[in-house]
Amino acid sequence: MTKAVSLLSGGLDSTLAVKLILGQKVEVEAVNFVTIFSTFTSGSSCRLEAKRASENLGIPLKVFNASQEYLELVKHPRYGYGKNINPCIDCRIFMLKKAGEYMRKVGASFLITGEVLGERPMSQRRDALRIIERDSKLGGLILRPLSAKLLEPTIPEKEGWVDRERLLAIKGRSRKPQMELAAQFGLTEYPSPAGGCLLTDQGFASRLKDLFKHSEAKVNDVQLLKLGRHFRLSPQTKLIVGRNEGENAELLTFARPGDFCFRVAQFPGPITIARGELNSEGISKACALTAHYSKGKGEEIIKVDYWRLPGTELQSSVISPMPEEELQRLRI
Repeated sequence: MTKAVSLLSGGLDSTLAVKLILGQKVEVEAVNFVTIFSTFTSGSSCRLEAKRASENLGIPLKVFNASQEYLELVKHPRYGYGKNINPCIDCRIFMLKKAGEYMRKVGASFLITGEVLGERPMSQRRDALRIIERDSKLGGLILRPLSAKLLEPTIPEKEGWVDRERLLAIKGRSRKPQMELAAQFGLTEYPSPAGGCLLTDQGFASRLKDLFKHSEAKVNDVQLLKLGRHFRLSPQTKLIVGRNEGENAELLTFARPGDFCFRVAQFPGPITIARGELNSEGISKACALTAHYSKGKGEEIIKVDYWRLPGTELQSSVISPMPEEELQRLRI
């Protein structure tokens, strides 16, 4: 039996693509590439959505964490960014190269993707698909079952491994054909099509651009961008302020040696993490900003405790909460 490897995000398109090929007596194994930018709008992780989809399809799933390599790609994409900071063409090349390596390792003959011609404006144009296939060095081996009849026949079709007549000719941004096909297959649970990548989110993209501008940007730095409110004290220093108890705990988890931590002593309030160089003036601003977001923000002065990791002696400052005008000036 012919074997194929499918890129499976857990979204509707990739799930339907696998369904179409499983009906043609092809053995399918799925791969999912997790990065620090992966998400779904429902709040579920891509890893969990891919696992759910693979179980429903009855196929094995191999998950790879590609965060560090992918971060370097995002910093310097060959084909540039989309509307925000999403390097969609470079992303597809990266993922398909990785999938191609796994395809050869497990003895599969071709790849399957859920791409739909014209659905995404940057990476699913006809010319972009040609660039992606060329640069991933997988000429003729990428089968896109949902749009196959609108594209040049691939090796799996020419060799008779799959029947081209049983593939589809979906194009454009409407999700109606996919939803109708899902109903035919009895698929009722799948994530919103609007999710998948934080790099397309305008707010997150702004914070990431600021990070790239002022630091080398490690994976840990990017993880912090998902949490709290962000403020830039100087080119060398930024603050992250927790918005609730859960975020306070997460911020402490991601804090690393050299970071400063701040909390209000006498009122409920946020944990603030300061990363970078911090002089006495910066400490005062961090204390004032932390005080502003506490339950005691209406007080004239507030006591704020602070310490430097990995566990220096606790120090305190008595300070007035930062005025709203100054706070907005510092906000990223």
